Amino acid sequence: MISVIDCQMGNIGSVVNIIKHIGHKVQVISTKEEVLAAEKLIFPGVGHWDNGVKKLNESGLKPAIIEAVTERKTPLMGICLGMQLLFKTSDEGEKEGLGFVPGHVKKFDFSGVSTDLLTGPGRLRIPHMGWNVVKPCKEHSPILNGLKALDDETRFYFVHSYHASDVPEEYQLLSSHYGDDFVCAVNKDNVWGFQFHPEKSHKFGMQLLKNFAESI
Repeated sequence: MISVIDCQMGNIGSVVNIIKHIGHKVQVISTKEEVLAAEKLIFPGVGHWDNGVKKLNESGLKPAIIEAVTERKTPLMGICLGMQLLFKTSDEGEKEGLGFVPGHVKKFDFSGVSTDLLTGPGRLRIPHMGWNVVKPCKEHSPILNGLKALDDETRFYFVHSYHASDVPEEYQLLSSHYGDDFVCAVNKDNVWGFQFHPEKSHKFGMQLLKNFAESI
């Protein structure tokens, strides 16, 4: 059973539907007791950092998620803002995130990018929105099983203005490129974070979620 945490941070229906589509049981949870009883947790989110932390605090779920992850060793996957909130700090706000993964969240900065990429119809924009190829930062991780077999260019759907930075190499899982290389997926112990949206990424997202359900 996969439990999707509902902190009122965006529509979670697509996450629930894709998990059902790949043949796994899923439930939506919103209480401390449910978080602590969960076998596996997915934490999706969209929006502003401080509002996300506020939702976590108001729901009372922040200490429950911390207890589940650090003491009960429950596997946790963060998606989009849910990934960003795995870190402690962000340029986007002042409040403190979950702090599971070392690093910081910062806004895309194209100040060092060629001016040719900043003008014209194909120019770099913020937010970064659309399909992007990702590359593994580690030789092997069970959660990435089978992705390469789907296509030589493994790609996922992104919608974001901020991204992880200063992540220690041992916790970097996937990288992508938008103006510059950036870390788009992380893993530390029983915590995984993905900046892109697996639930909107067709066969690649289905394989990733299948791996989380079956190989983690």
